Amino acid sequence: MRFRPQRPESPSDVALAQPPALPSTMSAAVIDRTGDAAELHLATIDTPAPILSEVLVRVVAAGVNPIDAKTRSGSGVSGAIGSFPTALGFDFSGVVVKSPYEAHAFPVGTEVFGMAGFPRTGGTYAEYVTVPSLSLARKPASLSHVEAAGVPLAALTAWGLVVETALAHEGQRILIHAGSGGVGHFAVQFASYFGAQVIATGSARNADWLRELGARTVIDHATERFEDQVSDVDVVIDLVGNVMDDTGTRSLRVLRPGGLLIEVPTGAWPGFHEAATAEGFRATSFKVVPDGGTLATVARLLESGAVQVYVDRVFGLDEAADAHRELERGHTRGKLVLRVSDD
Repeated sequence: MRFRPQRPESPSDVALAQPPALPSTMSAAVIDRTGDAAELHLATIDTPAPILSEVLVRVVAAGVNPIDAKTRSGSGVSGAIGSFPTALGFDFSGVVVKSPYEAHAFPVGTEVFGMAGFPRTGGTYAEYVTVPSLSLARKPASLSHVEAAGVPLAALTAWGLVVETALAHEGQRILIHAGSGGVGHFAVQFASYFGAQVIATGSARNADWLRELGARTVIDHATERFEDQVSDVDVVIDLVGNVMDDTGTRSLRVLRPGGLLIEVPTGAWPGFHEAATAEGFRATSFKVVPDGGTLATVARLLESGAVQVYVDRVFGLDEAADAHRELERGHTRGKLVLRVSDD
C-alpha cells in the first residue's frame, strides 16, 4: 500500500488551529518593595512568555499562603526576588492557553492547578502565569477553580510531611499543631487516611470540624496545655514553632524516645535540631516539593471525597491586601483564595 501524504493545510485551516492571540499586558497584584499589606496593589505588567517545557496558564483563582505574607513583609523568599514590581503567589487554578507543543500532556484548553516557580518567575496573583510542566496536574472535575486554587501548596506540604517524612501508618500517633490551618487541615486528613491516630491542636470553634476531618483528639490551644494531655507521640508536625508560647520546645516533652519532630515554619525556632538531638529525638525541617505527579494523586483523593479542601473566604484580585491582613490575623480555617478572572 502506497503512502499518500495528507493534503497540506490551507491558510484558513492553520489560522483555526492556532490559540487565540494573547494580550501583551495583564493585571496583577504586585509589590514595588517589601513591607506591610498596604504595599500590595493592582498594576498592569507584561504578560509572561513561557520557554522550553513551560506552560502558560490563564489564572482563574490563586491561593493565599503564609509564605506569601512573609515574603511581602521582607522575609520568606523575598531575598530571591529578582526585580520589582513583582506579583506574589504560588498556588493557582486555571486554563492552559499556551503549551510547549501540540501533543503536550496539557494542551490548550486544559483545566489545571499547581504551583508556579515564584520568585524565580512571576507569581500567581496575576491574570497569567508561566508554570513548569512537572508542577502541573489536571484540576479535579468535582472542584471549582476557587476550591482547586486552595489545594497545591498546602496539600503538597501536608503530603510531604505526613506521607513522605512521617511515613504515616496504622497505630502511629501523630500530633499536628495548628490543625485547622491551610496545611494543617490537609495533614489531619492524610494522617487519618493512612491509619494514624491524629491529635490536633486548634481553637475551640474548630474542634468539631477537626474531628470530622479525622482527628481523634483535639486540644484547645487557648485553654489547655497539650503536654498535659498527651504523651508518647511518635511524630510531632509543628506548624507553629516557638513564635507562640514556645510550642516547638514544649513539643519535645510529648515525644516518645526516638520520636520525630518535623519543624515547618522557617526561622520560627532556629535551634530546634540541636535541642531535639540533645534529648535523643530525631528532627528535621521541611520544604515543599512542587511535584505534579504527587498533586495528581491528591487530585484523585479529592475526586473520591476521601479528602476535602476548605476555603474560608474569597477575595477579589484588587483585595489582595485585605486577604493578607485577614491571613495575618491568624484565625483562618483552611484557605483564603483570590478570584482572579471568570471561569
